[in-house]
Amino acid sequence: MKQTQLIWLLVPVLNTLQQVFLKQSAETVSGVSYHWLDHLLMSPWFMAAIAAEIACFGIWMTVLSEVDLSAAFPLSAVSYVLIMAIAWIAYGEPVLWTQIVGSVLILAGAWLVTGSAQGDSTRQFGELSKN
Repeated sequence: MKQTQLIWLLVPVLNTLQQVFLKQSAETVSGVSYHWLDHLLMSPWFMAAIAAEIACFGIWMTVLSEVDLSAAFPLSAVSYVLIMAIAWIAYGEPVLWTQIVGSVLILAGAWLVTGSAQGDSTRQFGELSKN
């Protein structure tokens, strides 16, 4: 796998981490009534969420400069599946069979859409390093 492809895979991972960090931030301010914004802004979890978003933005801009939008964007759907898995593992949230089926459909759809977009594109994912 090429380095650019590995970097591209960081987008859903960073999106997922950002959501986990925001969840942790929300839990730290859940009992605070008047100064919740002060507590949120001082939270290391909130700072980590901002850092993950900034890193994700930078990577996403790089991806968009090298790959057609129709080929790149479906990868962001993988975040839905990753977040559900992390919520189950880290927070003990229940996972229903319908969510599992939906996750399989999301992954299959992302794969199909990305593959079809690449087939019609002059800038295919496999040719990132050639541009």
